[in-house]
Amino acid sequence: MTAVRLAHSWRVDAAPETVFAHLSDPYSYLGLSPLLVEVRDVRPGADEQGPLTDYVAVERFRFLGVLRWDNPIRVRMRATAPGLVRQSVVSPGGVRLESTVRLTPDGEGTLVDEEIELTAAAPLRRFAAGQARSVQLHRAGELTRRMARPGPSLAA
Repeated sequence: MTAVRLAHSWRVDAAPETVFAHLSDPYSYLGLSPLLVEVRDVRPGADEQGPLTDYVAVERFRFLGVLRWDNPIRVRMRATAPGLVRQSVVSPGGVRLESTVRLTPDGEGTLVDEEIELTAAAPLRRFAAGQARSVQLHRAGELTRRMARPGPSLAA
């Protein structure tokens, strides 16, 4: 199967430690992905490579505005300091996704570099890659919003 690679970089107004803590929590992904409607079966653990968290994320797809399909995906997250979050996703239909987020200090904020490698059979590859790119761009905007420093109040 051919792999599709997606990369995106952006800056957020929060320290790397704050961004790392947020991205290391599976429940934080609710809203970071517009498809994600549930996180369940969160199981922290470890193996020979170090700490990890396994969980199930449920993506909801709508077709033609009326048909609904909930897609449970298995996720293995490895969040390691300093500022590296890797997630391996196994989805029904043979879609596999590897996501690597690197956090780099940038002044008082953080540069977020996300790389996604997606593999899927030809019939699903284009759809899955389009969804992954859309989610990646949404995540950048939502994470930026969540990490924004509050500005001065306009109230008198």
